[in-house]
Amino acid sequence: MGSPSGPPYDPDDPDRARRERDTEPIPRIDPDDGPGYGTGAAYGGGPSLSDDAAFGDGPGYAGEGRSGRGWARDPEGYPEQPISEEELAGLRADASGMAPRRVLPMEDEPSALAARYLFPTERFRGEWKRHWVHLTTPIIVGVAATFVLGYLSGFLAGQDVGALTTVAVLLWFGVMGWVAWRVADWWYDRFILTNKRVMVVNGIITRRVAMMPLVRVTDMKYEQTPSGRALNYGTFVLESAGQEQALREIKNLPNPNELYLRVVEEMYEPQAVEARIGKEQDEAKADDGA
Repeated sequence: MGSPSGPPYDPDDPDRARRERDTEPIPRIDPDDGPGYGTGAAYGGGPSLSDDAAFGDGPGYAGEGRSGRGWARDPEGYPEQPISEEELAGLRADASGMAPRRVLPMEDEPSALAARYLFPTERFRGEWKRHWVHLTTPIIVGVAATFVLGYLSGFLAGQDVGALTTVAVLLWFGVMGWVAWRVADWWYDRFILTNKRVMVVNGIITRRVAMMPLVRVTDMKYEQTPSGRALNYGTFVLESAGQEQALREIKNLPNPNELYLRVVEEMYEPQAVEARIGKEQDEAKADDGA
């Protein structure tokens, strides 16, 4: 009797056995049947075709897949690889101090200004004032006011105009007061990094605190103008999934390349940070003991 959709059944057809064999379903092999070898007759004891076998560190063995030798994983699914001494060597100076540091040394304790904004489980990584170039405008104004008003006061004093001389002197004191205010504002303006977030704290009378969790940072870059490259400062730009945030652009930060490495390392290699800190603490204790 013929098939509804195929040719009539012919017992003498030489290709019939091959077609029937080709249309048989491929049996699935249980990885627990053996160390990589199936027991089904269709495979004749050949190696397993399990997808996980490609992820072993040797020839494909069923049951030794992504969680096999050399592929131990943390809960997030990334390989757990210990930090080697060679990797740490590139992140710290040698005993002679001659090797260049790729990452700035860690500060031991936060200042009183930064400590008030940290919670107990947070680990302090460093704080930085803005580069002195941030004071360029007030410094130029102060120097210019000193020369101009000083010359004007001397000229008015020679003209015997005491009232205008007094106004010029008071104007100079006003400009110097503004310059002092800007310098104080620069002193209290800090960029703070912890193992959980970045913060900018500024303001003398009206204090402003802006922060962004490191887990929310989707993109980070820094920009350096020619003068920034010459004087070693730059502007950091932080992005957070296209959302509007309180902390996006931080201008005139010192040592931008080293600071960039510090933040990126904290975001992507926190175990390297902990390993380096532990190594530095052990070395410090050994030096104290000696």
